[in-house]
Amino acid sequence: MGTVHLKTFVQNDQVDIAYVCDVDQNRLAAAVKNVEASGRKAPKAVGDLRRVLEDKSVDAVIIATPDHWHAPAAILACDAGKHVYVEKPGSHNIREGRLMIEAARRTKRVVQVGTQTRSSAHMAAATEKVRSGAIGDVLACRVWNSQLRRNVGKAQPATPPAHLDFDSWVGPAPMIPYKSTLLHGIWRWQFAFGSGDMGNDGVHDLDVGLWGLNVGFRHPDRIAALGGKYFFDDDQQFPDTQTCVFEWNLEGGKKKQLIYEQRIWAPYVQEGYENGDAWYGTKGYVIGGKESGWQMFEARNKPVASGKGSPDLPAHHRNFLDCIRTGARPNADVEIHHYSASLCHLGNIATRLGRTLNFDSAREQFIGDPEANALVRRDYRKEGHWSVPRGV
Repeated sequence: MGTVHLKTFVQNDQVDIAYVCDVDQNRLAAAVKNVEASGRKAPKAVGDLRRVLEDKSVDAVIIATPDHWHAPAAILACDAGKHVYVEKPGSHNIREGRLMIEAARRTKRVVQVGTQTRSSAHMAAATEKVRSGAIGDVLACRVWNSQLRRNVGKAQPATPPAHLDFDSWVGPAPMIPYKSTLLHGIWRWQFAFGSGDMGNDGVHDLDVGLWGLNVGFRHPDRIAALGGKYFFDDDQQFPDTQTCVFEWNLEGGKKKQLIYEQRIWAPYVQEGYENGDAWYGTKGYVIGGKESGWQMFEARNKPVASGKGSPDLPAHHRNFLDCIRTGARPNADVEIHHYSASLCHLGNIATRLGRTLNFDSAREQFIGDPEANALVRRDYRKEGHWSVPRGV
């Protein structure tokens, strides 16, 4: 995704690309070429984030690393006075998500997360229909992530390639032997480095679902999940098949529910959408997908409204830049995103443990479950690392 951001930002004449930073020398060289190909001056190329952050002329950083680096890099950037655009999921775990919010507010920096559907007009219109009462009292939402992923294979520990600084790639995480099934992008399916497809692609649709469900800044009270590796026989650790149910206990005894379905071996779409959201109200329902549009139906499936569109990454970038200038909160502000990313973390924890969990939203702790609470955080290098956030 870093290459996509780079190629998009170089088209904006209000942005100067001062640095590219990567621990993979091959990718670093490719990034420089991408900037030069746009007709711009070659940026400085470095392999250590600290060299970027110590430069006071840098206003903002774009973080498109493996998930386990998102929060450490973002917090360091905020503390260095930089605004931050960080890829989804914003955090690798719930605790680091909270620390990101604290860093953004403490330093008064703009932190936009790369859930770009928040800046896409068609899904903003869909969620506005849901939130406005047009389909009555919305009690449930269904989110699905249907993908046709590939088998990543199995690999044995090996010597890292010469062009990769593997020690820096692992960074704050516990050191493990290098395997070819960690790179590139395959890290998403490893507990120590990624968040599974729920945190990779599902988070976009969970974010939109939560946007419409309108429960405010609060986590679900109860989480149940089933899933596992039903299809792939490879080095992936996260589920390829997953169903999670989240329940909120709201004021006045009211409840709301969100159901998440994931099948990453599915060569088909559901209800016209590969990935999508459906909100169910007492007077009708809205169904849609970020890639194409939405439809609204009243009783007895009478169609009454619709909209078309597609993801608008440049709009999300513009919103980030505008907020740097004005000091406003961005569309996918780190606090808004924290509750969406946490659905991924909560769902993955419930799936991994195989039981229903009760969660205290205010304390961000599971109730009476030490094993689950150990997964609210993560393990770091025993010998320490300069990037580990304070307060973890």
